[in-house]
Amino acid sequence: MAEDLVLDTAIRDWVLIPLSVVMVLIGVLRNFVAKLMRSNQVPDAKIVKEGQLIVRARNLRAGANFIPPKSFRARRFYFSNEENGLLYVPKGQAPNPQAQMFSDPNMAMDMMKKNLSMIVPQTLTFAWVNFFFSGFVAAKIPFPLTQRFRSMLQNGIDLSTVDVSYVSSRSWYFLNLFGLRGLFSLILGEDNATDDTQRMMQMSGFGFDPTKSLGAEKDSLDIVQHDWAMPKFEQRAEAVLRKALR
Repeated sequence: MAEDLVLDTAIRDWVLIPLSVVMVLIGVLRNFVAKLMRSNQVPDAKIVKEGQLIVRARNLRAGANFIPPKSFRARRFYFSNEENGLLYVPKGQAPNPQAQMFSDPNMAMDMMKKNLSMIVPQTLTFAWVNFFFSGFVAAKIPFPLTQRFRSMLQNGIDLSTVDVSYVSSRSWYFLNLFGLRGLFSLILGEDNATDDTQRMMQMSGFGFDPTKSLGAEKDSLDIVQHDWAMPKFEQRAEAVLRKALR
């Protein structure tokens, strides 16, 4: 049977609150350090052109039914024909993003700076928490939880008799690490450098080929079923007016 614990107010004053305040201050400091380390790169003209092509193709798909069938077929052929279409990329001409990254020292240096600004503060903060606050029961969740949450909420406490709703200091650190994104968005804005999950996704997506988006947009444009809306416009307007006059 799980035991109910009485948490000392000193744990709240010297563990819970200081740990939360330090995590917020470290996040704000990381944001400004990342901005200082960020280099001003000139955007690649080819990447900008590909992005504009994708936007134009999406606009064509969105408004396909508002242009005549002949005009739509001409525009689709202009984008997706396999001879000189703007969205068609031959397989042999697709660039290797990994080779481009290693050939550009500035890109590799920027990635290393971003990784350092994420890994170094996390390592130092976790060592500080593990040294000073290890073994504390810092808080209690105000609703019951199942046993599956024990390993997540009671990291560093090897007591099976403690109720799952109690949170250890080490688990409180991880909850603050991944749960303060909303607060940082309010304080620092949406474009901040403290979102670790986004950086992890960028790191896991190493080697992403941007030309694949051109092929995906080409396939989406090829399967569009054109249905010109203008010949039916009078019938639709008449139906709307009849419905309004009733």
